[in-house]
Amino acid sequence: MEFDDAHRATLTEILRWRRDVRYFKTDPIPPEILNRLACTMDFAPSVGNARPWRVVRVCDPDIRQQVREEFSRCNLAAAAEYDDATQAEYTRLKLAGLNEAPEHLALFTLTDPAEGRGLGRRTMPETLRQSTAMAIHTLWLAARAENLGVGMVSILDPERMSALFAMPVGWEFSAYLCLGYPAFKDDTPLLHRAGWQENRQTLWEER
Repeated sequence: MEFDDAHRATLTEILRWRRDVRYFKTDPIPPEILNRLACTMDFAPSVGNARPWRVVRVCDPDIRQQVREEFSRCNLAAAAEYDDATQAEYTRLKLAGLNEAPEHLALFTLTDPAEGRGLGRRTMPETLRQSTAMAIHTLWLAARAENLGVGMVSILDPERMSALFAMPVGWEFSAYLCLGYPAFKDDTPLLHRAGWQENRQTLWEER
């Protein structure tokens, strides 16, 4: 298939509006949209076609509450590492939408999947984790195309998260995502808007 300027413009808009969302509406996401998102992840590239990502839809209120408590614990510890002035700035940031987002997804990477039979990862086993990261990005873009927002909660302890979900050996915690309709529309990253860190242009270096 050949793509034209209209396709490129649409992709650019989706990429520009892909934001790490922290403010969500509580409106539920229709099942058919969730199903489309799950199917879209199948298009993500993976090393040796191993497809090592595993997705857990977190519906249990008790587990969600334990995730919130783990976030709070890790967030307090992170804040304590800054000096007083930066700590005050840090504590004003909204770093998770755990209370509002209608959907929570926990993602894991299978570290030695039978699928792919080791192709492409003998010398670079980290490509399994990179494959999961690309699947997450694919999901993120697909969600934006559905007018949904995604927020990644990274202030969590991976080992404690794996223990919380009682995952079998070889399932490595990769990410926790909040998913829902954004509470407001803004194409500027929240951390940029809050003055924490502005966007910087990617430079391509020649050698």
